[in-house]
Amino acid sequence: MRRSAEPEMMDLPDQPRELLTEDLRNLRLINRYLGCHRNVLRGLARLVSANELQTFSLLDVGTGSADIPEVIVRWARRNHVTARIAALEHDRVSVEEAAQQTRKLPEITVVRGDGLSPPFNAGSFDFVLSSQLLHHFSDSQIIAALRTWARLARRAIIVNDLVRHPLAYHGIRLVTKTFTRNEMTRTDAPRSVQRACTISEWRELFRRANIGKFSVQRALPFRVLGVISIS
Repeated sequence: MRRSAEPEMMDLPDQPRELLTEDLRNLRLINRYLGCHRNVLRGLARLVSANELQTFSLLDVGTGSADIPEVIVRWARRNHVTARIAALEHDRVSVEEAAQQTRKLPEITVVRGDGLSPPFNAGSFDFVLSSQLLHHFSDSQIIAALRTWARLARRAIIVNDLVRHPLAYHGIRLVTKTFTRNEMTRTDAPRSVQRACTISEWRELFRRANIGKFSVQRALPFRVLGVISIS
């Protein structure tokens, strides 16, 4: 499978609100049950422990309905760590959904803005998180985004994303056809796999970004966990 450049439905303008809202609900379930939450917490916990942090700030770029920040906050509370999270999202409907989902979590601030040009000062956060976002971009955009985020992060960038593989494509296609009738979820979930990179391609993109020492680990099912230390 070659990497696809075909856009996902959610990236196209003027999608029906009901379609996108249901898709966001579906994505929360997919993230929960197919390893996204586990992968993010794995990378974050390692960084928090290594830096012996009792408090940290994090920017979640392309937060969607902010299910990842919600999971992080609940993890931090359980581990007696204070988290301060900015959940950045460009889409207006997604911002409204994120604000609704996190209304009882004061640690999270939902901000509408462009992930490729975030409205924050340099060094504003300990960590920048990109979860299920970078596969939406071209190679050159991924490199530019990583370099932009490196200016915002004091410690590290965490990348949780998909790995392109035929089994991943056919698997998520079957899963989404089974549990939802939502056209956006059924279209975008397999297309996301087609747009994703292989492990070696992720590693090469991090190398080309040249922003610091990085590690790349495989995670199940068909995911990558990349951690880039800011030098």
